[in-house]
Amino acid sequence: MALISTASSSTSDASVVDARTWLPKRFLVALDASDHANRALKEAIRVGHCASGTVMGIHVYAAKLHDRRFQQMEAGLPERYREEKTLESQREIHGDLITRGLKIVSDSYHDIAERACIDAGLSYRRLSPEGKNYGRIIEAACSGDFDVLALGAFGLGVAPESLIGTVCDRVVRRSPIDVLVIRNPERSIATGPLVVGLDGSPRSFGALQTAFAVARAVGTSVHAVAAFDPFYHYVAFKKISEGLSEEAARRFRFKEQELLHEEIIDHGLAEVYRSYLDIARTLAQEADVMLTCELLVGKPHRVITQYLEKVSAGAVLVGKTGIHADDGLDIGGTSENLVRTASCQVWIVASAFMVPLEVIAPLTIIWTPEAEQKMERVPKAARNMVRGAILRYAHTKGHTVVTTSLIDEVTQRFCPARSDGPQETPPAWSDEATALIEGIANRIGAATTRLHAEKRARLLGARTVSVVHVQPFLGREPMSAPRWTAAALARLARIPALVRAASRVRIEALAQAQGAGEVTWEIAEAGIAQSLDAMEEAMVGGGHGNSDG
Repeated sequence: MALISTASSSTSDASVVDARTWLPKRFLVALDASDHANRALKEAIRVGHCASGTVMGIHVYAAKLHDRRFQQMEAGLPERYREEKTLESQREIHGDLITRGLKIVSDSYHDIAERACIDAGLSYRRLSPEGKNYGRIIEAACSGDFDVLALGAFGLGVAPESLIGTVCDRVVRRSPIDVLVIRNPERSIATGPLVVGLDGSPRSFGALQTAFAVARAVGTSVHAVAAFDPFYHYVAFKKISEGLSEEAARRFRFKEQELLHEEIIDHGLAEVYRSYLDIARTLAQEADVMLTCELLVGKPHRVITQYLEKVSAGAVLVGKTGIHADDGLDIGGTSENLVRTASCQVWIVASAFMVPLEVIAPLTIIWTPEAEQKMERVPKAARNMVRGAILRYAHTKGHTVVTTSLIDEVTQRFCPARSDGPQETPPAWSDEATALIEGIANRIGAATTRLHAEKRARLLGARTVSVVHVQPFLGREPMSAPRWTAAALARLARIPALVRAASRVRIEALAQAQGAGEVTWEIAEAGIAQSLDAMEEAMVGGGHGNSDG
């Protein structure tokens, strides 16, 4: 998959994938001859065939582990085997048998997988490393050569009471790529709908985009579910009330708090999760995919599991982490539970999809009548621009309702009222930038260049004038603007029109500072990141700043 990185605090460790490349092509399949592993191979071939992809099988054998175990057992061998000459002979025979035997077993697994891939018209490669199984699988998954790792939830050592195999559990937590976990070896992902769990996180929408692509390829349908739990606060408040004294309950205003949650917050949660389904419908329409949506009420992993059984799902697709994830989380609670309880295959999605603001805002943010009336007083020529700025600010801050006070807050932060006195403090100058100005022989020209540099620094949101701001105005000829690659222009086009021009100036200044003759995708991305930092600084400081994010 082609990976595109975007600046987002909620997906700092997520890969954001070009919407045209959501169908995975490069599969890594863990082989062990179990029914679950065999189904993993079949599903990799099924999707890989539709994408003209490739498959690499991996089987890890632990010869050294067996050798160490044999050495530990030597003291317990019958006396006739503990004679030094006999023992040395047994060590040599055992070591040779284990190494050659395990290699033969590994090759046999690959032979079967290779024949299946060739029959499907797919190329097949072999990987047979020695070592700890989960560790070697993760090493391969981290190589950057694969889009999806497919493996069984259980191996040959499965027990009736098992919820998940240890290898699968360890791999799912550590894999940086998508993981297709086979829980039901009798079921194909194409035999039922692909169910996507949505919680508003970029990875959950990445799961939705993946489902769209895979469903088209294998010929099945897509369902989207959003689950929320309105019962948690009721239970929590009951438990809290049991431990509060009468005075503490009065101070805590327990009854009012309980009523607030039951009548307002729980209802608001339903509306929030319903909006995620509305966004999914919009994305499905854009992708020309039929989508069934359902809002589920209850503990998410439990009600999703019940829904999977109800519709006989072929697979459930969920983000590896959810909306409440922090940087240190390896897997979200709902995803972790589904890997253990789902009746179908579980596709853990590591990639993220950033839903455009123009899609999110109309479905998740509403305006009070008073706010709409206030917007009517904005000149028509500027109304769309102002509305866009307010929506972006509201979304960034997590607001779902635009009020007049929010409009005033945005206006104050980005368009503060001016007074008769000076509104801007002259920027500081670095020693290097000052030296460049002092090196200009023409004093009038130096003064003009100084003003130009200060203006450029302000435009770029900088508090200190540096060499980067002065250099474009040195010399008789102005510094020519760098060329833009197609990828960089495409990235620029994704920036809201309101701030696109300012972003372009910042990106070109960065390219010039680096001595680059052209703006690459990497330079554009770095410039956008700087713009986001400048926006955040302006929002915190309450001043103008440069909001080119």
